[in-house]
Amino acid sequence: MGRELAAQDSRTRMSDTEKITINLGPIDLGQIDLLVQEGFYSNRTDLIRTAIRNQLQAHADMIRQTVARKSLVLGLQHYTRTDLEAVRDAGQKLQIQVLGLASIGADVTPELALAAIDSITVLGALHASTAVKAALAGRIH
Repeated sequence: MGRELAAQDSRTRMSDTEKITINLGPIDLGQIDLLVQEGFYSNRTDLIRTAIRNQLQAHADMIRQTVARKSLVLGLQHYTRTDLEAVRDAGQKLQIQVLGLASIGADVTPELALAAIDSITVLGALHASTAVKAALAGRIH
């Protein structure tokens, strides 16, 4: 059962993607299409993802140093209602700093979020209810 759950978690995380839009000039786009047509890449998206990964790898040392310097959590950080209630009840507030995905449970109320979260810095994506995002708007950097 543990392996099934781990496999399910892995599949879930792999499907968590954010859509971005880029504008390219016709020459760049034509060159991409040529590489796809010649079989170097399966499609435009494959080339773009590969190019991005290559650039991230080229800057990996700088990224690691910056993550450490800024005390960022790297990857997925999920905050449940129970987590935030414990922080609030202890008279503390979180300063959330994530490079990747930060998510706040769907059952977290705007009032609880305000009581438990001092600030949020996310380089990547923040998943939370519309009401929680609205309540924390002034605290999201």
